[in-house]
Amino acid sequence: MAADPDLVMMAAPISSSQFKTSCLGLVDQVSASGEGLVITKNGQPGAELHPFGLHADVEIHGDLLAPIDSPWSALE
Repeated sequence: MAADPDLVMMAAPISSSQFKTSCLGLVDQVSASGEGLVITKNGQPGAELHPFGLHADVEIHGDLLAPIDSPWSALE
């Protein structure tokens, strides 16, 4: 089976304290390798760091900040 070209490989998780001490180097590493990172806090995933432009094919249509005319069904 061929690999999905839009799929980003994720490296082993890194704790938030480790990320804090080596943030700039990790940003460089992710940029160079194309491999994302999962940042954990207390052993639980909390954030992802992935290469810029990963979602370059996403298009935004309309004003995302404009009020909507009808209430969300989730609020009912």
